[in-house]
Formats: sequence, C-alpha cells, structure tokens
Amino acid sequence: MGTATGRAVLLTAVLGSGMAMLDSTVVNVALPHIGRDLDADLPVLQWTVNAYMLTLAGLILLGGALGDRYGRRRVFVIGVVWFALASLLCGIAPSAGVLVGARALQGIGGALLTPGSLALIQAVFRQQDRAAAVGAWSGLGGVATAVGPFVGGWLVDGPGWRWVFLINLPLAAVCVPVALKYVPETRDPGAGGRFDALGAALGALALGAVTYALIAAPDKGASPWVIGPAVAGVLLGIAFCRVEARRRDPMLPLHIFSNRLFSSINAVTVCVYAAFSGFFFLSVLQLQVVLGWSALQAGTALLPTTVLMLLLSARSGEIAQRIGPRWPLTIGPLLCAAGMLLMARVGHGASYWADVLPALVVLGLGMTALVAPLTATVLASVDVARAGLASGINNAAARAAGLVAVAALPLLVGMGPDAYREPAVFARAFRSAMYWCAGSLVLGSALAWFTVGAACLRARKPTGEEPSHPESTYHCGAASPPLDPGDA
Repeated sequence: MGTATGRAVLLTAVLGSGMAMLDSTVVNVALPHIGRDLDADLPVLQWTVNAYMLTLAGLILLGGALGDRYGRRRVFVIGVVWFALASLLCGIAPSAGVLVGARALQGIGGALLTPGSLALIQAVFRQQDRAAAVGAWSGLGGVATAVGPFVGGWLVDGPGWRWVFLINLPLAAVCVPVALKYVPETRDPGAGGRFDALGAALGALALGAVTYALIAAPDKGASPWVIGPAVAGVLLGIAFCRVEARRRDPMLPLHIFSNRLFSSINAVTVCVYAAFSGFFFLSVLQLQVVLGWSALQAGTALLPTTVLMLLLSARSGEIAQRIGPRWPLTIGPLLCAAGMLLMARVGHGASYWADVLPALVVLGLGMTALVAPLTATVLASVDVARAGLASGINNAAARAAGLVAVAALPLLVGMGPDAYREPAVFARAFRSAMYWCAGSLVLGSALAWFTVGAACLRARKPTGEEPSHPESTYHCGAASPPLDPGDA
C-alpha cells in the first residue's frame, strides 16, 4: 500500500471502475431533463439506464476471462478507451434511440474494464495488504457511485445533461497513461481453450428479453408483446445453463457454485444491489418530480452517503478481516433497509434536515458497513488464480440484479409511462418501491447471517507442510473446487 506501484494500481483501478460506477448513477439525476429534451416517456428512461446495465451484466464474465488470458492491464485499458468513445457518442446523441444504443456500447466497455480493476488489486497486492486495498477501492468506488447524483445535478443545471457523459473523457485521459506506465501486467497462466461466445450471447439475450417484458408490461399488459419476450427470456436462460453445463470451457463454470460461500455471497449481492439500483433510480426522480428540487439540489442531497463511505470504507474492510464478515454483512443491509424506510416518508413538502438527511445518513452507514466486506468475501472465497472469474460473476450478479430491479419496480408499484410527469402518482408509487427495496435488503441480511461463516477473511498461518502462497492464506470455511483451465 505504501509503494509507488501500489498507489498506481489503486489509482488506476479506482479511476477505471469509478467511471463505470459513476456513469451507472450520474445518469439518473439527468433523466427528467433527458425526457423533456428528447420527448421520452418512462420506458425510454428505463432503457437509458438498462441498456447500459444489460450489456454490462451480459458480457462482464467474458471481460474477466479475456483479462485472465490476454492480460488484465491490457483488457482493462481497452475497456477504458472503448467506454470513453461510447460516452462521446452518448454526449452527442441526437435522439433517444441513438442514446439508448450508445448506452449499450458503454456497457461493453464497462464489461471489459470493471472485472479487471478488482482483479488487478487481487493479483498485484500482497496478502496482508489486500483487504485494506480492496476496502479503499470499494470505498472510493462507492464514493463515485454516491457522488454521481451530485456531479450529474451540477452538470445538468450548468452546461447541460450531455456533459454527464462527456465528463468520462478527461477521466480516461488520466487513467490510461497511468495504467500503461506504472501497472504491472498479470494474467492467469492456466487460461486456455475457446471463448464461450454462445454462452455470452444466450445470457445477454435472456436478460434482454426479460427486461423488455418487464418494462413493456405496464403499458401493454398481458399481450403477446409482453408474454412472448418473457417466455423467450426464460427459455434462453435455460438454454444458457445447459450450454454452460456441457461446454468444456464455459464462460460461467457452474461447478464453482458448489462452493457454498461463493454461492451465498452472490445471493446476498443480488438482494443488496437490486435495492441499491432501485433506490438510486427512483430517489433523484422523487426529489425533482415531487419535491420540485433542481437537479443540483437533488444530487447534493445525496452527499452524506458519499462522505460516510469516503471516511469509513477502508476501515470497514480491515475490521471485517479481523472479526469476520458475518456481522457487517448482516447489520449493513438492515441499516440500509432502515434508511429506505425513512426515505419512504419523503413526499411533497418534506424537509431536507428532518426527512431526507436522516434517511441518507442511516443508508450511508449501512453501505459503509456492507460494501467492502462483501467484495473482500467474494474474492476470499476462491483461489487467487480465479480472481477475474470471481470478480466477473459477482459483478454480473450485481448488474443483473440492478437491471431487473429498474425494469420491475415500476411494474410492481404501478408506474405508467407518464408517471414521472404526475407528482401525486409518482409519490405514491415511490413509497411502495421503498418498501420493496427494504424487503430485498432484509432478505440479504438473513442470507448473510445464516450462510456466511464468521471465520471468513481471517488469514491462516502457514505450517511446515503448507507453503505460504497467496492462494492458501484465506480460510473461508468452504474450499473451492480444483482449478480447471477451462474456467477461463
């Protein structure tokens, strides 16, 4: 952590993943302005968010595999450049259709850079510094997520909503030279075989079909335009699982889920990030549509979560390594759920100091307790050689959960295509959505308590018969299956 290389790796990982995380939230605060400027209804705004998450979730496993084989730094840099060019296209998009297509291209770049950022940390840092490095990465990345609404609000009220995309260009201009000059190249020496293009296509198509059905359902009802894609999505999902089970070199080796800890921590991830995505999608709309705040006011309102994560996340990762992740992963989601229940009270005439701020402070404390231990536990549950694969699967789980949440919440709470133009209707639906999000977090807390062992993240002392390799220093109560070169 104290070396120049260590600082460069951390800076590169934070800048790259921060671009992807920032973009996943910064767009939310601009949605009302995008809707007015491009004459878009709520489904188009959902696709503006979900087109990005769709390609990101569908291809992120492939991105991790490419990094493991061809070099994590190389694929990471390609992803950053791709992301920047797609951001430029978003910034100059003349119509809603072009914007949605450019957002899908952004997701491809995100799929290349996101798993590589965390895999670089896991592969380069020594074991005794890894938890602190992951904690710092999680905290600063969480700051990028939380600060997104503030930055977006400032840009939307200033130069305009197109700059929420163009801001990625200077970040990429800093990230790429630092990575090429200072970050060492790493790869998995056992990576081989063919890439699973069929699996990637089936996974993305399954997610896309289900997402389309969920977004179209409030407007089209139980019509063939909804039932057909829904059924197709389920069938494509089944086909994806069958292909992955039969391939010698699958994109998603299903046997990795025989590791109980890895499976359970990804289930917790799904519950938690579904709630987070639903919250960040709807809360900034609530503050602007119902309370009548400007984009900057709505974005600034969310800053308490930023400050808390900036100050405390690295420390949270160290504490989790010392006491184990069970308590942080149990208490953290419950605090987040309490924050969302408090946020449900926020309606017309609400006060920032009495209503909004308490909710966001509680939410920020929960995120601080949760994010770093969650990430560290995912990586500690598998061998270091599987860092790219584990990171890819966990990121795919988080993005897929967010994708489905943004698509499904308006359907669950009765938001029609024009709901965001009607403050009273939107306020009622928002309250119900916060209850759904809180329930998802409570479920994640229960899963963590009953399935995550208290000994996870504690370093084992090597014995005379056990070499002190990084692959064997974490004890998580559930051994990973033997590493197969086909896992790449």
